[in-house]
Amino acid sequence: MGNKHTNLDEILAEDMHHWYNKFMKESPSGLITLFELKAILGLQGMNEDASSYVDQVFFTFDMDGDGYIDFVEYIAAISLMLKGEINQKLKWYFKLFDQDGNGKIDKEELETIFTAIQDITRNYEIVPEEIVTLIYEKIDVNGEGELTLEEFIEGAKGHPDIMEMLKKMMDLTPVLVIIVEGWQQANNKKESS
Repeated sequence: MGNKHTNLDEILAEDMHHWYNKFMKESPSGLITLFELKAILGLQGMNEDASSYVDQVFFTFDMDGDGYIDFVEYIAAISLMLKGEINQKLKWYFKLFDQDGNGKIDKEELETIFTAIQDITRNYEIVPEEIVTLIYEKIDVNGEGELTLEEFIEGAKGHPDIMEMLKKMMDLTPVLVIIVEGWQQANNKKESS
């Protein structure tokens, strides 16, 4: 339990075999359901926005759409967040933000996600309304109030300040720390029994 991780690099630096063993101890079937993910993260009983965000993250990680996250999907998603190319990360962010799946992000979707992320990570440095206003002022050049994937990617890449805010808002290190520490606590309890 005493191991504290400070960033994704440290968390993922453990070898894959070790990560696989942790994953299989937590989920012997090799699959994690949405309910199990919430239990692992200790996120039962959270507000509706935060719950909706976790649902959206789960379904974004569930690349084959079968209702489960397997080890390959889990590692692929985390690796994307850590080491993915900027275009890949932005596409993933867009998919996560597009809650209704219509291929566009509106202000409400973006603000809801940012608020939910803050509820989970407890990082309140950036006010969601401010980042959403800034994003739309700089990126929504035609003033429609919605962003397509292309507008989102080009706009974020063209504005380093927006890119930096997105990186801060989307830093899932606290979630991964909860997973790792949760596994360590569970393993310590099993070993002491």
